[in-house]
Amino acid sequence: MPRIFHVLLLFLLPVTVSALEPAVSAEELGRPPSAERLDDLVAAAQRDGWGRWSGLLRATAFRAYERDPAGAAPWYHLYRWAALFATPRAKAVQTWIDAIDKAGGGHANMASRYELPPGSLGGELSPALQRWLVGNPVFSQEFFATLSDQDQPIATLGLLQRLHAANPALFADYASLALAIAIVYDVPPPPDWPHGQVSPALLPRKLPDPVEAFNFWARLDRANVAAHKLRRLPASELKFVVDTSTPFAELAWAQRNVSPPLSELAKAYDMIRYRTDRVTANQYSWPGKGYSLETILREGGICVDQAYFAAQAGKARGVPTLLFRGAGLDGRHAWFGFLSPTGWVMDAGRYAEQKFVAGFVRDPQTWRELTDHELAFISERFRATPLYQLSAIHTLFALEYLRDGNAAAALKAAREAANREPRNLRAWQALVAAQTAAGTEQRLREATLREAMIALQKYPDLEIAFGRQFVASLRQRGETSLADAEEQHLARKYRSGRVDLSLQQAAEILQRSLRTEDIAGRVRTYRRLLETYGAGAGIDFFDKIVTPFVEHLRREGQIPAARESLERARRTLRVERGQQLEAELNRLADTLRVRS
Repeated sequence: MPRIFHVLLLFLLPVTVSALEPAVSAEELGRPPSAERLDDLVAAAQRDGWGRWSGLLRATAFRAYERDPAGAAPWYHLYRWAALFATPRAKAVQTWIDAIDKAGGGHANMASRYELPPGSLGGELSPALQRWLVGNPVFSQEFFATLSDQDQPIATLGLLQRLHAANPALFADYASLALAIAIVYDVPPPPDWPHGQVSPALLPRKLPDPVEAFNFWARLDRANVAAHKLRRLPASELKFVVDTSTPFAELAWAQRNVSPPLSELAKAYDMIRYRTDRVTANQYSWPGKGYSLETILREGGICVDQAYFAAQAGKARGVPTLLFRGAGLDGRHAWFGFLSPTGWVMDAGRYAEQKFVAGFVRDPQTWRELTDHELAFISERFRATPLYQLSAIHTLFALEYLRDGNAAAALKAAREAANREPRNLRAWQALVAAQTAAGTEQRLREATLREAMIALQKYPDLEIAFGRQFVASLRQRGETSLADAEEQHLARKYRSGRVDLSLQQAAEILQRSLRTEDIAGRVRTYRRLLETYGAGAGIDFFDKIVTPFVEHLRREGQIPAARESLERARRTLRVERGQQLEAELNRLADTLRVRS
């Protein structure tokens, strides 16, 4: 019996350990995994499953990082592929659902139930595609840098497989375009996309067939008629090309009929005649019987139609475009952004007198609003630099060390990441998390938060976000007066240049008052905010301060106080006769009369 066991063991060993045999030497750790090793690994994974190898590859990645962080990326990404392929489908879908719920990213067009199927994610991909993925370090870096926890895992990998199966050579040539389609088309778009001022009957909220979309833009590029070289753009920018519900026949029409060159694409906005008669009649939704690009050009429209037309005309030519919406003094406006030959233009069609107004734009990858800093990061394009890539590797290993409970190593890696590239947001987040895990003294953690605020002060929403943590820590230590002063400083800092951020801070103060003060205290806080921030303000202040407070009083049954607060706002804000703000004030007043 012992002899038989010995024979079986000799037979099994080559199957279970050959993929990492011979052991990875220190010399091999200094270069990407060899083709022979990857061939063996993929072959072994088809027999034994990827789960057998992810732990070994993770340990190898740590060895590579500790030897030379700059050369660790290929081994790290190989480990990430193995871990991803080994993840059970049911676990991956449940993790995704949890991430969507946490981010508030669900919408009416998504399924109400998702099955938790058996098997692992590796089953979504053919061995040929698995081998291509693990052997392509450039795409691997892009994939894991781009992938979000809000990307539906089965659908994303399934789309990659579908595009690869349709044309492997074209996929290899336009892998970033394929990735862009996979992360955008994994779930349906929301019901108010690309904008809510046209009915679904006229503009169905439906993305095109992914293979057809891939072929449309790949062929456009191969014919040398795309405005950008699409093979040179990353998926993080190409996702703003493929996010369209406009039929390809209309996009082809735009290629023929929208003539401004790329450097002057902003002129496409002004090709649409502005319909002042619709604004006068408060007709903000499209009144026509069709909403094709040709119809919009013929009939004219308001700002949202101008922005939609220009954005789609850009996508038709392979230009990443964004559709912005914003609240100004007198009403809501829409404009568009596009990637020009010299960089991003974020204000095409934006009124000069409303330059201070913040714009909101959807990220087609998650269908949530892009934050200010995300827009700035897109515009600056610094995440493609080697320095940022090195910082990112340090950050990734800091998070891995945190998973292992090694707070000291995580602190070292996160600090290195922040020092290498101070604009790396995840590095600061990892550093704060590592300090918390290590039990770093609270004043030292506050010093790190202050350091992050200084490093990221170019991005006001990030400065304020770390500032909130700083203020919360001060309050926790009983430094209430210092916390109040810091909070007011942040609100005043952006009062003139960034009204939206100043209002965001004011809204935080109001919400805290609603949670902690009695009715008299809430009214005093509201009046103070109105006096401090409301003089001459417009519809954005109305949305963020007036409406929430008046609605709160109405729910509390404080109707007289609600009416007085609303009338005080009417006297303080810049309300012009016949404009949208006046109409919004009147509508809110009507709700108070109904409840009287």
